Amino acid sequence: MEKKLCLGSLIGSILMTLLFILDLFVGFPFSSASDSPFTWVDIAGAVAGGILIYLAFDAYKEVK
Repeated sequence: MEKKLCLGSLIGSILMTLLFILDLFVGFPFSSASDSPFTWVDIAGAVAGGILIYLAFDAYKEVK
């Protein structure tokens, strides 16, 4: 059960990070918010997603 929760959070954080990075460079999923004043939201979302990826991977290694 713990492995499944760790993998689920890892997959969710990877998807979140990819969406923010894609929006930062292409402006695709959230194109209305990708104007110049809102690029900090994409950067902050990508950083938060990277932190979540690290935490989920670290927790998965400990459960293993």
